[in-house]
Amino acid sequence: MQKNNDIELINWFMDYLLDERQYSNNTAMAYKSDILDFKESLSDENRNLHQADDLDVSNYLTILKKKNESRNTIIRKISSLRSFYKFLIRNNELEENPFDDVNLKKHPNHLPRFFYEKELYELFNSAKNGENGQLALRNYAIIELLYDTGMRVSECVNLSYRDIDFDNRIINVIGKGNKQRYLPFGKYLIKALDEYKKKCRNEIMNKYQKTHDFVFINQYGDQLTSRGIEYILDDIVKRTSLTTNIHPHMLRHTFATQMLNNGADLRTVQELLGHSSLSTTQIYTHVTNEHLLRDYNKFFPRS
Repeated sequence: MQKNNDIELINWFMDYLLDERQYSNNTAMAYKSDILDFKESLSDENRNLHQADDLDVSNYLTILKKKNESRNTIIRKISSLRSFYKFLIRNNELEENPFDDVNLKKHPNHLPRFFYEKELYELFNSAKNGENGQLALRNYAIIELLYDTGMRVSECVNLSYRDIDFDNRIINVIGKGNKQRYLPFGKYLIKALDEYKKKCRNEIMNKYQKTHDFVFINQYGDQLTSRGIEYILDDIVKRTSLTTNIHPHMLRHTFATQMLNNGADLRTVQELLGHSSLSTTQIYTHVTNEHLLRDYNKFFPRS
C-alpha cells in the first residue's frame, strides 16, 4: 500500500524500528533526524523521498561536506538512510535504493581507552570521599557497578532492584535489541549497593515520596539519566590528578581488558558485554596485545 507523503513514510519506519526491531526511542529518533535532514535537502528541488535518485544523494553529500560534518557523522547518516530505503523496498514502496552505490570507508577503529590500576584507585577514592554528602555513596556504587560488570551506561540507568539477585550475585540485564543476559558480581558491589540504599536512596525516596524501582536516582528521587552519570563522572574526575578526557564507557573497556589480561576467553567476554558479534569483542585483544608490547619494550633490556 503506497503511503501518501514523506511524513507517513517516516512514521511508518519509526513504528518498525520501535515495535519490530525493539530499538530504543533515542536510537529511533536519531534515524528520524537523519532522514529529515536528507528530506530538507530535497525540498530545495521540490522533490520528495520517493523521487530521490543518485543525483540527489550526490548533492546531499556535497551539502554535508560544506557543513564540515565529520566523516563518522556522514557515515552514520548514510547508514540510516540506506536502512530507511531498504525498508521501503521490502515493503514494495520503491524498487531501487538511491544509497546503494555510496561507499564511504571508515577510518581504522581507535583502540578502546581503559583505566590503569593507579587511575582506577584514584577514581574510586575520589568518588567515595566526594564532597556531595550522601550522594557520594550513589556515585561510588555507580562506578563500582560499571567496573564490576562491564554494563553499558544505558543499562545502568534502567536497572531495577527486581533485576538483581543478591543471594546468587547475578544481575539480569536487558541490553541492545531487547537481548537478555546475566552478569555476575562480587562482594565489593554488594557492599556499595547496600550502603547506598540504606544511607542515601531510602532517605531521598522517603523525602520526596517516590516509589519507583529504579536503582539509581537523582537528588530528587527520580530516575537518573545517562547524561546524569556523565556529569557525575566529570565531577569526580575534577577532584583527581587525571588529565585525559574520561567517559563512563571507559569503565566497560577496563572491565573487558582486565578480563582478557587475567585469562578469560573471548567468548565469555563477548557474552558478558552483550556483543552480538565476536568481531566487536576482538578489538580488546588488540588492546591487550598493545599493552603487552609496550611493557615489553619498556621493561625488557634486550627489546
